[in-house]
Amino acid sequence: MAAVPSRSTPDESAPVSPAVETESGLPLEPFYTAASAPPEQSPPGAYPFVRGVRADGYRSRLWTMRQYAGFGSAAQTNQRFHYLLRAGQTGLSTAFDLPTQMGYDSDDPMARGEVGKVGVAIDSLADMELLVDGIPQDRVTTSMTINAPASILLLLYELAAERKGIDTKLLGGTIQNDILKEYAARGTYIFPPRPSMRLVTDTFAYCAANLPRWNTISISGYHIREAGATAPQEIAFTLSNGVAYVQAAVDAGLAVDSFAPRLSFFFNVSNDFFEEVAKFRAARALWASVMRDRFGARDPRSQMLRFHAQTSGVSLTAQQPLNNVVRVAIQALAAVAGGTQSLHTNSFDEALALPTEQAAEIALRTQQYIAYEANAGNVADPMGGSYLVESLTAELVDASRALMDRVDALGGAVQAIEQGFYQRQIQDSAYRHQQLVERGERVVVGVNKFTETSQQEVEILRVSAELEAEQVRRVREVRAGRDQSRVDRPLAALRAAAEGTDNLLPHMREALSAYATVGEVCNTLRAVFGVYRPSALF
Repeated sequence: MAAVPSRSTPDESAPVSPAVETESGLPLEPFYTAASAPPEQSPPGAYPFVRGVRADGYRSRLWTMRQYAGFGSAAQTNQRFHYLLRAGQTGLSTAFDLPTQMGYDSDDPMARGEVGKVGVAIDSLADMELLVDGIPQDRVTTSMTINAPASILLLLYELAAERKGIDTKLLGGTIQNDILKEYAARGTYIFPPRPSMRLVTDTFAYCAANLPRWNTISISGYHIREAGATAPQEIAFTLSNGVAYVQAAVDAGLAVDSFAPRLSFFFNVSNDFFEEVAKFRAARALWASVMRDRFGARDPRSQMLRFHAQTSGVSLTAQQPLNNVVRVAIQALAAVAGGTQSLHTNSFDEALALPTEQAAEIALRTQQYIAYEANAGNVADPMGGSYLVESLTAELVDASRALMDRVDALGGAVQAIEQGFYQRQIQDSAYRHQQLVERGERVVVGVNKFTETSQQEVEILRVSAELEAEQVRRVREVRAGRDQSRVDRPLAALRAAAEGTDNLLPHMREALSAYATVGEVCNTLRAVFGVYRPSALF
């Protein structure tokens, strides 16, 4: 009888497998054994939190199903919020239009043609009050994807709750407030990096005193990955940005354990299922080490990397858009298997337009199916112990740490961004990906392979052309109806504070409470800080 070859003894007569790699370019063996994997990890809920930040995973509490919503006017977005809450969503997530993100009012010439197009237009407290009308802000957590003017939008949210009689110490949610990735990957910056970092740390201090349940920053790898970064680059640049924020807060006199438990992260979920699961595990291990060993954090909550995940927008295709339902489902499962704390699932029509209600509902139902029918959350770290996933986790830790060391050698994240290091790395990775797609070596179903299909017509959401004129009318009415002296005094105080060292948020809050606009507050700071203009193309 012929001998049967074992898995550990390759059959020399078998054909040699072609080289295969992950989406990020990490080489993959044909199969993995116990020898491939690192030693057994600590259990979930224990340092370095590779297997998750909670011992019981999702058994006592599922991840927050936080669908991103925002378009047109505050009233329209408020209607979508109520629709999603009725459909079973457990947290809100707000998209703002480009003028709001850049600190311009809707009637500013710079806003023309962009009002309400990629998110909701918020010009003043009047708009924020409409946006959260009927929303139980003390019971529903809200995430706001806003960066350069993040502190302004947070103050508007706080003021709106206060006017409802809500105890603002009960407010829970997150502002993105991650300005460094804007310089590296996204572009919605206003001020130069150093005054922008001051705004971030002023927000940390303000929230520590006034909004103790609020997550003061969501350090974002999402947009870094969307710009073309690999998984190691997403981890390394995101965590290096986190190091810069923590260091800035410590340098400003804050004790690390006083603010670090409120830090959170935001990651992309791309297509390579096993690599993505391993990516989240690797990021937790690295951050725990950074916080304990570099910054001396002793509170376990300071060492935990808690994160929101969003399925990959750049992976969605306008061709055969219904295929995106499957892409999103697999990406969402990777986020859950990787231990996310909250999740947004993209709608299948987002490569074409803002999502319709039907598409948004399917995206939410995808999460509910994973939770309640697939039972994917019944066990913490379900992929733990997989030879492949453990091996990929270790490789990602090593590759990401090496990149973080290069950032440190350049002087840290701010200096690395100013020197174009992040930008060059991301651009090179994006170029490599595009070459692989164009040569057909990386398959995009429905785009460069399997392109034959029946017609897939989908209804898309259209923002009314009249919306901009109506929003312009609203902001001008607000200005006409307020006590101008109550606006001018705190804006003058804000300018003086910007020229000095006082925390900026109390002055902003006073102006905003008197219906100063987002643009007026930002223009006051522009007059002191200037605006950021990249000195070169990297």
